[in-house]
Amino acid sequence: MLSVNKGNDPLLKRPFSIHQFCNGDIKILYRVVGKGTEILSNCSEGSTLEALGPLGNKFPAPSKKKRIILVAGGMGVAPLFYLAEKLKKRGPVFFYGARTADEVLLVSGLRSLGIIPTISTDDGSLGKKGNIISVLNKSMLQGPESCENLILYACGPEPMLRALSRLSNKLNIPCNVSVEQHMACGIGTCLGCIVKTHKGHKRVCREGPVFRSDDIVWD
Repeated sequence: MLSVNKGNDPLLKRPFSIHQFCNGDIKILYRVVGKGTEILSNCSEGSTLEALGPLGNKFPAPSKKKRIILVAGGMGVAPLFYLAEKLKKRGPVFFYGARTADEVLLVSGLRSLGIIPTISTDDGSLGKKGNIISVLNKSMLQGPESCENLILYACGPEPMLRALSRLSNKLNIPCNVSVEQHMACGIGTCLGCIVKTHKGHKRVCREGPVFRSDDIVWD
């Protein structure tokens, strides 16, 4: 949870995933979408901002027998890039969807890790045309490896995660998703980031943001 200035307008901190952690420095990747991120984008080098974290849980470590597939949608690429860095020796396969070519980020960074992402855009301006879950589904049907050796990690907008959950359930592939949710306090007090699961309501900032996709009640 990151403040965007030292005043009280906006009053609440903004939630961000950790994009990179290197030499004691935390890097945050964000897109300007509202007042808070607009203020953040105008901060000068050397500015001091209040941060609260790290909060919540993390992606579970995959077993050594699993082939790893990472699925990012839009700004969901931020935490998955960090995960790709940690798992690069395992040769993860990366699927990345966005609305347009202008919204596709970090491709050169992924390539520097030895990862060539499969990209799709809604308008076909880069990579394959269409949504990334359809591309992933076709790839799985054509792939030579058994789905029982796969594990999925994903972050992105809810419609993408919902579709991925249905696909993973259909193919019986374990799937871990980091959900994108509005937050206020970040410490589980305000109950503003509740997600419905088959085990009751859970707080994204405390019990999440990572859940097994089949634990979440999507509809």
